[in-house]
Amino acid sequence: MRSRGGGASRFLARGLWASAELVVTLGVVLLLLVAHQLWWTNREARAEAGRTVQSLRQEWDEPAVVDDQVGEGGSLDRAREGSPRPSASGPEAEAPAPSGAPARPRSAPRWDQAYAVLRIPRIGLTAPVAEGTSKGGVLDRGYVGHYARTAQAGQAGNFALAGHRNTHGEPFRRIDRLRSGDRITVETRDAVYTYTVGKRLARTAPSDSGVIAPVPRSNITTSVGYSAPGYYLTLTTCTPEFSSRYRLIVWGKLTSMRPR
Repeated sequence: MRSRGGGASRFLARGLWASAELVVTLGVVLLLLVAHQLWWTNREARAEAGRTVQSLRQEWDEPAVVDDQVGEGGSLDRAREGSPRPSASGPEAEAPAPSGAPARPRSAPRWDQAYAVLRIPRIGLTAPVAEGTSKGGVLDRGYVGHYARTAQAGQAGNFALAGHRNTHGEPFRRIDRLRSGDRITVETRDAVYTYTVGKRLARTAPSDSGVIAPVPRSNITTSVGYSAPGYYLTLTTCTPEFSSRYRLIVWGKLTSMRPR
């Protein structure tokens, strides 16, 4: 006759073995999820972003098409306009660019449309800029997103951008390394705009809308930012790494623009 104690021991051993297998399986699944987030999403997003940059450059290199229906004043399908100069005075609003440089096209980019290329030599970044900051349509594709209702590149005001710091291409992972004087270029169909990094804000709340205002200044750390109208660029991303608790801000000012 088998002892009851032996049966209980075997039952307990089987239970422990099943629990151990479950723990190992869960561990493997978690490791796969982490690998997907930290490696696969970066690989896929960077590949798509690279293809988009190449596609934009090819599109821009095509000859401009003249509109068959030339309207009053002889407008062209891809019109180029003179860029306005700053009207404010003072050291923070000095004219940053030569007159006569082209502004953005008259038609605004469609939502989620990639329409510019951002380059930051200091951190080796080349990434497409798309309209809007949605995750699925823009940020998770490895793009840099343009905040709606902020100025476009080369316009007076604040050209404000957002990008992932971790996963999905993480284009803004290293913007904490930017320092005063670093160059940032934004290339569009019509022009190349060069901004120069001026100020940084290491940490602020996600609700700090002042950092992307036309004259950018933190609503929380009010001593950081600008006080006069100008031609600004703002880069925003999450901080610390692998967290979305705060925002890291880098500001620049337009220093030159040239036609493509």
